[in-house]
Amino acid sequence: MTAERAWVGDLVRDAKGRRAIVTDVRAGGTVWVLRPPTGGGPYWETADPDTLEILDRRSSGPGQ
Repeated sequence: MTAERAWVGDLVRDAKGRRAIVTDVRAGGTVWVLRPPTGGGPYWETADPDTLEILDRRSSGPGQ
């Protein structure tokens, strides 16, 4: 896949259709940590960032 990957601060939709904010990229770039865009709520992780559909990018950073 040639598309850019989601990065910290990006608003995304995961493979289950849940909207989320990427809050961290851990384990040497192999685990993306996600949380709901509002309300704090519990977080979840994905090891397959290519399944994240980017809905809105943060203004600047490594994923840009």
